[in-house]
Amino acid sequence: MNFFDALTHNTVLVSAVLGWFIAQILKTLIHLFFTRKFVAERLVGSGGMPSSHSSTVCALATSVAIQQGPDSAAFAISLVVAIIVMHDAMGVRRETGIQARVLNEMMKLFEDMGSDMPAQDKLKEFVGHTPLQVLIGAVLGILTALIINL
Repeated sequence: MNFFDALTHNTVLVSAVLGWFIAQILKTLIHLFFTRKFVAERLVGSGGMPSSHSSTVCALATSVAIQQGPDSAAFAISLVVAIIVMHDAMGVRRETGIQARVLNEMMKLFEDMGSDMPAQDKLKEFVGHTPLQVLIGAVLGILTALIINL
């Protein structure tokens, strides 16, 4: 079996990649539904509903549990990584997005007041997730792995 055949038959990898892909497509469609605008960046960007990070790591951990068992070292590693990624999405990355929104509003106020500060690129506000976005992403990843592996 050559390298590319091995990759496509690796159900752990396929589950993780498919978990990410499905979440990104859903995120784009949900954004389109609520804003009535197609934003191509949503296809690869972070933030939004559902969390593709959570979907990816939960699909990975679930696949490893199915393939190697919940008592394996690989499952322990993938579970700990999943917990860290999801915690970070709701914590530091979410706070970063909130701070970016505040800073963008401040820069707009300074511009409106006629400030001669040099123009800055707008900071990216979609970087983190709410707990609900993380939960939905996690459920999506688990379901994806179950469908691929069972």
